[in-house]
Amino acid sequence: MRDETAAPGPARAADRGEPARASAPLLRREASAVGHARPGRTTAPQPGRRRLYAALDLGTNNCRLLIAEPAPYGFRVVDAFSRIVRLGEGLGSTDRLSEDAIERTVEALGVCRAKMDGRGVVRAKTIATEACRLAVNGPAFVARVRREVGIDLEIVDRRTEAYLAVTGCAALADRQAESVVIFDIGGGSTEIVWLDGSAALARSADPTLRIRAWDSLPVGVVTLAERYGGADVTRSIFEGMVEDVADKLTKFALMAGAAAHAPHFHLLGTSGTVTTLAAMHLRLPRYDRRRIDGLWMSDREVSTAISDLLDTRLSERARNPCIGRDRADLVLAGCAILEAIRRAFPSERLRIADRGLREGLLMNMMREDGVWRRGTRPA
Repeated sequence: MRDETAAPGPARAADRGEPARASAPLLRREASAVGHARPGRTTAPQPGRRRLYAALDLGTNNCRLLIAEPAPYGFRVVDAFSRIVRLGEGLGSTDRLSEDAIERTVEALGVCRAKMDGRGVVRAKTIATEACRLAVNGPAFVARVRREVGIDLEIVDRRTEAYLAVTGCAALADRQAESVVIFDIGGGSTEIVWLDGSAALARSADPTLRIRAWDSLPVGVVTLAERYGGADVTRSIFEGMVEDVADKLTKFALMAGAAAHAPHFHLLGTSGTVTTLAAMHLRLPRYDRRRIDGLWMSDREVSTAISDLLDTRLSERARNPCIGRDRADLVLAGCAILEAIRRAFPSERLRIADRGLREGLLMNMMREDGVWRRGTRPA
């Protein structure tokens, strides 16, 4: 559920990730099937123009786009777009996407389509996640987007979403860690994955080969905030949220119980929740991805940041430029999800990732096109 407040510029080497080799069969089968910006077509690049790729992630809360070009060992971001659309607003009580949410989302997708066309994107993958998976009118929404916007959304399953999150941010895992738990707190679901970090597997370019266990919790910041309220969150209400998430985390905690006992174990989080906490910890006057992506926070620092947020009023959170009005009522729900994960997998370290599904999609497209093959250079 990450929410960039400004489009990132060209990525540094540490921001680019690592190109993946062939990934898991399910990921190849499903993630490679997502639609192009022009349904069914890949546009041939014009002579002399850069070969640009686009990845669009439509979640329960955000609509996010990245446009990038291949680099020798990853990619450079050339344009980005992020808008909070709350597509899944009210979904928990109605099982349907509301007309207002659909209108907001179609408008944002129109901006994404214009950016892809304007940049001359030659290949794109466009996915939709939990809100479209759950809504009874999800397929009708996808058909409307195809008809009115010209974007062919693919509704991916939870396993694919988890694998893409790993592909996008696993490069930030400590290479000495023999075990890492990666999580992505979304608007309607939370993906969580246990990576084995043994020396032999850590050298693999494909991080999905290191997955020992994964789960998709049916809870995200939108659904949790709607259930408990996100405006006035007392510490008692917060504890109720944490316990709710902890119940849903039980199955994965049993599967991955040994993870936290491995040498150099740490947590790796990607979401608007963790990037917001990082910005609060650094006391940034405005969000700065360059200072957030890859930041290490100690257990005590995370606890302090959560406690400080619990002491704020909704109006204070709305005025904070690193949170904003659109996310002021959601951030504490995200903190409750994070707290449940921290209690299940105690760690002295949490690494912050401002990257995820879109980066995973980009890396898979470029890998499939062979842009990192030995003896070749990106076009």
